[in-house]
Amino acid sequence: MPGSDHPADAPELLDWTVVAGLRSRASAQLTAAVSSDRGELSREEREELGRAIVLDLIEQTMAEDSTAGRPAWSFPRQRATATAVFDALFRLGRLQPLVDDDRVENIMVTGHDQVRLELTDGTKVPGPPVAGSDEELIEFLSFLGSRAQHGARGFSEAQPSLHLQLDGGARLAATAWVVPRPFIVIRRHRLLDISLDDLVVSGTLSPVAASFLAAAVAARKSIVVSGAQGAGKTTLVRALCAQIPASEEIGTFETERELHLDQLAGREQNVHSWEARPGAGERAADGSQAGEFTLDDALHDSFRFNLSRQIVGEVRGKEIWTMLKAMESGTGSISTTHASDAVAAIRKLVTCAMEAGRHVTHDLATSKLAAAVDVIVHLDLEDYTDTDGTPRRRRRVAEIVAVTPGEVVTGYAATHVFAPGPDGAAVPHTLPDEYRALARHGFDLAGYLAQAEQIGRRGVT
Repeated sequence: MPGSDHPADAPELLDWTVVAGLRSRASAQLTAAVSSDRGELSREEREELGRAIVLDLIEQTMAEDSTAGRPAWSFPRQRATATAVFDALFRLGRLQPLVDDDRVENIMVTGHDQVRLELTDGTKVPGPPVAGSDEELIEFLSFLGSRAQHGARGFSEAQPSLHLQLDGGARLAATAWVVPRPFIVIRRHRLLDISLDDLVVSGTLSPVAASFLAAAVAARKSIVVSGAQGAGKTTLVRALCAQIPASEEIGTFETERELHLDQLAGREQNVHSWEARPGAGERAADGSQAGEFTLDDALHDSFRFNLSRQIVGEVRGKEIWTMLKAMESGTGSISTTHASDAVAAIRKLVTCAMEAGRHVTHDLATSKLAAAVDVIVHLDLEDYTDTDGTPRRRRRVAEIVAVTPGEVVTGYAATHVFAPGPDGAAVPHTLPDEYRALARHGFDLAGYLAQAEQIGRRGVT
């Protein structure tokens, strides 16, 4: 990318075939050295040993080139090659410079040579190739999975999906064999320490909507954040969790750690992070694999840890049934799910709850959900083209819905406290009487009513 000084962005300095060969040789030597070492090497010691092996291999390669009459290596080429091999051995290889670039928020790779970068300002630009071939890319992804920090994760035709938490908090999702070309998405979370006020400044939501959500958290309302992939659900959950007093014991539950609330100053001792773990081998009669630890397992386990609140990074299946148990206790739980709008999120969660077993009927799931979930916040993601032709993205809160039991046909009532305005951003709509009490927790009720009157909404006075 323009402006980056990473050596991998100067292809004239590097022979990627040489880099791949050196990485393979270095990996073999490192494995042999570690296996022969009687003591357990720390990560820092492994990296230092690996760095020495890489430098020694480069010296050997330079000597071989000299003997064969090939051109001598310049010092910049030596440095760039050492960095590239080290990145391939311990980091993300040719993806590492992109992850290190503070301008990059998301990296999307379709095959080794089709790379798109979404920048923090919403623009999308092409990126450099990340491997010499699709086969090389798949081999490197398998290598990444084999050395995953929290337990090896397979990546093969038998296991065509790979999900990893990367150093620094980024998340990698990859698939191959079941798609025409290997497909990778790396999501970088730049905004770890963020507040609702920060989201107001960025235009994600209005001050009045922020005051409502802050008050809902303080009143221990159970909240579900919905939206499309990349809509900003994780960022909003972080901002909501920033409203929780630092003294409260919080548990987070994720398939791959993304929230990282435990890394925030003042939260280190009071946030406890659970991460699901895939299993391996044949499945048992109940469908589980040896070593598997699901979100459902984690949530069940957490009830014995005196948690004040349980935060689920994403609800995908039957774990919502356990989550509903937590919500029923009135602890003020927070979770996310993928959905096209707030009401669709309700239907999605009902379907997820029914995955817990045949005993969970549609009516039972609906009644449980209507009684347990208080508020659904829906985020809208809009792709548009700027006046100069640059592709951009806009994220904003579009709906805030209060959920209550009722409605004979649906089994629940969904009241739009905030509904999409003319530009798609959430504006005051209808305030249920019981939510007026949130004024005790800082909800700007006067501001809400004034805005509602200004735009001619009914049912709020």
